[in-house]
Amino acid sequence: MIIALTGQRRVGKSYVLRELERIIKHRNPEANIVYINKEKKEFDSIKNDSDLSAHIADKFPEDGDNYLLIDEVQDIDGFENSLRSLNADEECQIIVTGSNAKMLSSELSTYLGGRYIDIHIQSLSYQEFLRFHNLEDLAESLELYLSFGGLPHLYRLGLDNEDMVWEYIQNIYNTIVLKDVVQREGLRNVTLFENLMSYLSDNTGQLVSATSLSKYLKSQRVQLTPISAINYLKAASNAYIISKVKRYDIHGKRLLESNDKYYFEDLGLRNLLVGSNRAKDIEKVMENAVYLHLKNTGYNVAVGTLPNGEIDFAAEKGGKPIYIQVAYLLTNASTIEREFGNLMKIRDNYPKYVVSMNPMTKPKDYDGITHLPLRTFLMMDSY
Repeated sequence: MIIALTGQRRVGKSYVLRELERIIKHRNPEANIVYINKEKKEFDSIKNDSDLSAHIADKFPEDGDNYLLIDEVQDIDGFENSLRSLNADEECQIIVTGSNAKMLSSELSTYLGGRYIDIHIQSLSYQEFLRFHNLEDLAESLELYLSFGGLPHLYRLGLDNEDMVWEYIQNIYNTIVLKDVVQREGLRNVTLFENLMSYLSDNTGQLVSATSLSKYLKSQRVQLTPISAINYLKAASNAYIISKVKRYDIHGKRLLESNDKYYFEDLGLRNLLVGSNRAKDIEKVMENAVYLHLKNTGYNVAVGTLPNGEIDFAAEKGGKPIYIQVAYLLTNASTIEREFGNLMKIRDNYPKYVVSMNPMTKPKDYDGITHLPLRTFLMMDSY
């Protein structure tokens, strides 16, 4: 099986690949490892599958413990042809990284259907963020995480210099747009793309449809069909800027085909695009953080729908569902009724949670529904 490490640029795929190389060498010092890093100039000559095949020719002895590791494999045109041939001949174990989901949805799946494993690398979880920055689990630490997100390199910059942090995140965003949207997807209208990303950042966790996009584009005096706008969103998803989350009919037990939600793969990128408004929409940031944590802990995530209501997240792992509502503060009876009431409509006995910023020293139980502070939720690995 080919192993593909995928994810947004600068989330640490290269470090994971190097760690795998270290583990291989530790287990077998005689292992034959061919390592190609397409972000280094020494490999600039490998532009296509023919160049790749020529580079690795005769490098894998027939009886050797052989490995081919390629960092940013999508930068090699037609790479799938070489990988398919190597995989068919079982010459080596292949491990690659990629920063574009299109690599899997088209190239790998078309040519290597069923013969690869996708391991998605995310930005740091809250727990990892604390370890990286040597912080304790305090309200101030959570605020930093919700503001700056989990790009690993921030620990080298430090979080004290806010201007430097935002400049770094801006540079990462610019690189993603240039390499994974403009160059790979062929979308030339960068201004339109950035307007749509700003729209999504301002509507994180809101239902997005062709109709809502059309209304937004008209308000911006932009002449673009809703279908074309959806293609721009696909490009952003392929570049791992955003993740599309489908709706799930809880009572009907089926996924719905229209009106999806979008969440950002990193909180820092999302907040960069929102700009000066990021301090005003904490509930959207909280919801995005809960989504990322659920994905980080191995859950399949959807938006739950009921006949007369919605659940922020209907997640499932190992065949066991959980349901989660996210609210900033539960300060009045109407808010409590809305958040807990929708969960009470679900006719099963699986775990149900309300996650908020209410100051609590320990979880509280309301008629079988657990109320958790966000910090407590983000420190848990299972539910």
